[in-house]
Amino acid sequence: MRKNTIAVLVVGLLALSGSSVTLVQAAALTDEESAAAAADYQKYCALCHGDDRQGHVNDHAPSLKSKSLMSTAYRWHLWFPTAYGRHGTPMAGFFEEVGGPMTKDEIFNVLAWLKEQVDVEKVELSRDPVIGDIALGAQVYDRECAECHGANGEGVTGTALGNAAMLSLTMDSFLRYAIQNGRDGTEMPAFAEKLSDNEIDSVTAFLRSRASGWALEKPVYRSPPAKEDYILNPDAQAPEFELKDDLYVMSADLDKALRDGRRLVLLDTRVMALWQMANIEGSVPLPYYYDGVDKLFDDLPTDGTLIVTYCECPRAAAESVSRKLRARGITNTAVLWEGIQGWISLGYPVSRGETVALKVEDVRSSDH
Repeated sequence: MRKNTIAVLVVGLLALSGSSVTLVQAAALTDEESAAAAADYQKYCALCHGDDRQGHVNDHAPSLKSKSLMSTAYRWHLWFPTAYGRHGTPMAGFFEEVGGPMTKDEIFNVLAWLKEQVDVEKVELSRDPVIGDIALGAQVYDRECAECHGANGEGVTGTALGNAAMLSLTMDSFLRYAIQNGRDGTEMPAFAEKLSDNEIDSVTAFLRSRASGWALEKPVYRSPPAKEDYILNPDAQAPEFELKDDLYVMSADLDKALRDGRRLVLLDTRVMALWQMANIEGSVPLPYYYDGVDKLFDDLPTDGTLIVTYCECPRAAAESVSRKLRARGITNTAVLWEGIQGWISLGYPVSRGETVALKVEDVRSSDH
């Protein structure tokens, strides 16, 4: 069974620099856009998040005016739960593509409006994993956190933390910052002076380990598949997708094909580090920039087996690889429409890769 796991980053919205993440600056809203966004917030969001964005009015909806949150929540932190909802929680998806009432621009404008309401400087967050003692973190969580967040992360007076999409789409440093600094304007206290750094690291690691389910004791690590394993379910029938615009496959259709054990190839076209964090099980890491792409293409099937590419921007990198495939005569390709961020936000599972850093040449060795 494929499992939800660790955080992934939105390459299309972020510029990665060193070990920190910097938000690409968006243009300020016009007065007309700001007024429309404020009205949309009241119409769609205020019921749970509050007329004044104070949060916790209904269904454990978090405060959207907390300076601690808004200084660390890059727009993609808010985009995916707003667009696709939080699977298993009352937070529904508002994007028109999943039956919601809002266009992409309307969602982005509401998020920009929310940012404009809180006068804070952006906190640069590390994208490095937080290393901690999961067993110790579980003990600290039971002692300090369970009363508000629930013994199983279900939420009591605090936010429900036992949510696979939230835990899979947020960086370790985002979780750690919230524990250390609290959420001003809410009942979430800062634990910087109450817990040691090791205890905070351990609670962070414990929460991250719950991304595949609260009862999970140890995550499953995967190595890149060998070339003889590129084709999933090689003896099965191919899926019969109705492709959007003759190119795009929807997450629901791909998930059904994988659950039905259909024959196909999955190519993860993101940077290698992101494949290691979380990938759709059985996917082959093929970064869009990989210098040895022609050699790897030689290992792909040319018998009509469907090759599905995906990224998280949500389609640019995957489309570029698909174009290269088609230029080489491998025309039976499709691109995952929602990208892996949308895939996770919709509640579909991912698998965890190895946490050690691997170079591309290490996983494209001659025995692959």
